[in-house]
Amino acid sequence: MSEALENLASYLAKEPLRALREKKLQEKAGVEYAVFRQAIERLRFFPTPHTDFSEAEVTIGKAGELPLLEQTRLFDSLQVFRPWKKGPFRIFGEPIDAEWQADWKWGRILPHCPDLAGKTIADIGCHNGYYMFRMAAHKPLMVVGFEPVIKHWLCFDLLQGFAQVPNLHFEPLGVETIDAFPSFFDVIFCLGILYHHTDPVGLLQKMRKALQPGGTIIIDCQGVQHDDSIALVPKNTYAGSSGMWFLPSLSCLLNWVRRSGFQDVVCFYQAQVSELEQRSTPWAPIKSLGDFLSPIDRQKTIEGYPRPWRFYVRAKK
Repeated sequence: MSEALENLASYLAKEPLRALREKKLQEKAGVEYAVFRQAIERLRFFPTPHTDFSEAEVTIGKAGELPLLEQTRLFDSLQVFRPWKKGPFRIFGEPIDAEWQADWKWGRILPHCPDLAGKTIADIGCHNGYYMFRMAAHKPLMVVGFEPVIKHWLCFDLLQGFAQVPNLHFEPLGVETIDAFPSFFDVIFCLGILYHHTDPVGLLQKMRKALQPGGTIIIDCQGVQHDDSIALVPKNTYAGSSGMWFLPSLSCLLNWVRRSGFQDVVCFYQAQVSELEQRSTPWAPIKSLGDFLSPIDRQKTIEGYPRPWRFYVRAKK
């Protein structure tokens, strides 16, 4: 792994990545994120031998491993990071039921992945690292998580402070920087990203550049069901979210991927988003999918748009 780490470090040391990372470090140290830093600073970190990333719950530590005072502090710190949107986790016996049952997505994807053992992997928009930990169970050479949201970075720091998985690396960079790593990754996971950006095809082209020849990309994209190759562009919000730009039909998504230069493009899963898979929980006490569907017609959003679908696609460079 040392050679891969050295190569990664060499890319990160170049401009503009070096400047971007410095800016993110300064942001991380800012007043806005003090509450999250304090939640971490009150904890006593150590590498727990009790981890399991092979099951639905990412398990770090076991019940009774911490003294009562440390367990109480940990629970309080975990609460600071609510809402937990990706999970589930079990942290020293404490179950964290997140808004998204992310294990459902991983269960659909895994049978269609290449062998991850010994591979260099990018997890684009890695959030708190749930999928990175699940990938770690398959013995990759290295997983690099790209995530520009500082809160998610700090949440990963808390989890990794106990898990201490040596081949997981978090980078506070967005997907738009991925082409700064030409032909570096064997596998790229782009899960829940494309529809949040104004140039999905440009991002696909950047991700293709970052793949090694013959490398694989796994895409999960929210979209709408339609027979034609179209993309819905919401006027303001879609299902309550202002961060939605292009919600493609399946044929539109496949055309994006093909026209970006990928080969062997296949859709291996498609389905309507379920209110059982995305819902509010005590660890995510927020409005969720069910609150943003029309009370009159559950096949439409509150704005009157078609209800969201998810499309999972695999392709090769």
